[in-house]
Amino acid sequence: MSITLLVGLGNPGPRYSETRHNAGFWVVEQLAHRYQGQFRQEAKFFGEVCRIEVNLTTPARTRHQDSISGVISSHSCWLLKPNTYMNRSGQAVAALANYYKIPLEQILVIHDELDFPPGTIRLKPGGGDGKHNGLKDIIAQLGNNGFLRLRVGIGHPGKGGDVTAHVLNAPMLEEKISIEAAISGALEVIPWLITGEVEKATHQLHSQKRE
Repeated sequence: MSITLLVGLGNPGPRYSETRHNAGFWVVEQLAHRYQGQFRQEAKFFGEVCRIEVNLTTPARTRHQDSISGVISSHSCWLLKPNTYMNRSGQAVAALANYYKIPLEQILVIHDELDFPPGTIRLKPGGGDGKHNGLKDIIAQLGNNGFLRLRVGIGHPGKGGDVTAHVLNAPMLEEKISIEAAISGALEVIPWLITGEVEKATHQLHSQKRE
């Protein structure tokens, strides 16, 4: 099943733009930039939205055996950055998904993940909320947990009491470099997700070495 809606989780505003909790925003912002999309405020969707066109290409050969790229398919999808703060993310996701009648299995939610070290990104089909407030609200608003997730590792501070401060602060320079490298790798496989090649994307993403 192809992906029609990619949701990046985070908190709105400059105060939070560089914090670990905004890793989902970072991914969809880079996707918009790569595919020449522009986010715009959309009040009825409680967030910023962007429409992108992703072309899937394949190498082709001329009669002189020169390799060229040919577009074999084109897919449109929505990018969404909720403006509702993390613990109300589901309001924006449900609004857009219901308006365009996007089924659950065509939604990819991109979020920060405490259980993975910086530089690790993994796909996960369905599952619980893992104590992530954004996922918790999305599951509640959609009434189901069957959407696909892209989890961006930000590392764990070691103590439960330090988690809030950890996610609401910017990563250290070395961590940031690792996260950015992992996101670059993820951007290469996201077109496969958009076109429905989830197994191929998962294999490629999970075989990447962490920086």
